[in-house]
Amino acid sequence: MEVAAITHDIACPLCRKKYGNTNGKYQEQEGAPLVREFLADTGMTAEQIDRVAYLVGHHHSPAQIDGIDYQILIEADYIVNASESGYGRQAIRTFMEHTMKTAAGVRLTKAVFGV
Repeated sequence: MEVAAITHDIACPLCRKKYGNTNGKYQEQEGAPLVREFLADTGMTAEQIDRVAYLVGHHHSPAQIDGIDYQILIEADYIVNASESGYGRQAIRTFMEHTMKTAAGVRLTKAVFGV
């Protein structure tokens, strides 16, 4: 989980250079191979690297959530993105009500955004 959280935006510099933006789909497409290469000699197991690569390669696809690690990453990334990009209160409420599943994510969202 920690490694996925740290590396989930690994493709942003490449996407800016290659596509001129950091669109989520581009991040997912470019991020998984980059993170595999980055983690190759870290001592992590193949299974661990596979999971991190999967999370990095899907962190803008909340409809595909398949585990608590994925859920936490989606929620945390949304909170940061909403804060940095100034998402509207209704968009935040909608995400919180329809996508957030963890009590901590809901609690943090309410505290940060006052929704």
